Amino acid sequence: MAQPPDISETFIKEVDENLRRDRMNDFVKDNAGWLVVALILFLAASGGFIWYQQHRVALAEKHVEQIAAIYKDISSGNTAKVPQQLDDLSHSSSEAVRATALFTRAAFALQQNDPKLAIATYKKIGEDSSLPDSYRSAALLRRTALEFDQLQPEQVIARLKPLTQAGNPWFGSAGEMTALALVKQGKKKEAGELFATIAKDKSVPQSLRDRAIQIAGTLGADASAALGPQAQ
Repeated sequence: MAQPPDISETFIKEVDENLRRDRMNDFVKDNAGWLVVALILFLAASGGFIWYQQHRVALAEKHVEQIAAIYKDISSGNTAKVPQQLDDLSHSSSEAVRATALFTRAAFALQQNDPKLAIATYKKIGEDSSLPDSYRSAALLRRTALEFDQLQPEQVIARLKPLTQAGNPWFGSAGEMTALALVKQGKKKEAGELFATIAKDKSVPQSLRDRAIQIAGTLGADASAALGPQAQ
């Protein structure tokens, strides 16, 4: 009686690969139309995304050039078109351009003796959640400084509380206004302690630390540690 042929493992693999290839070929034949459409859509989407990214970069570069031209106009006194130009750039898709345009608009409003517009512009920056926190915090500080005399002390303290936490890069300026608000409330001890803390914080600009040392002393707080051994 004849023996069955020896079916090796290599032969089985070859048969399996052929079956898979045939199935793939059948799939491609049956779905050729859909595959072509999918490929076209993929290429269109990829091309559109690349174009959009390049367009944004080119537009941002153009806007930066416009900002530079605006600064040149301001320095030369040619400011008739500056407000409208800045308002247009405040809608830029670039966060840096948009923030720069708004900060410049606020500064220009102050130069034109229009603090109300400056305050409104700083408020707009501070409430724009699409901008980085650094821009929003700077706007909050400047807005609060402009409104300081019109605000109740507790309003100043509450508004600046997030910026007066240890380690916050805006601690010096926010802490100084908070301390002045505490003085308005008659809380001189707390104000003096806060000024002393500002004076001892080496991350705070030296000019602000020097001022804090002086004010802390007038309020009875000891900020001598901030002076260093030689000054003492």
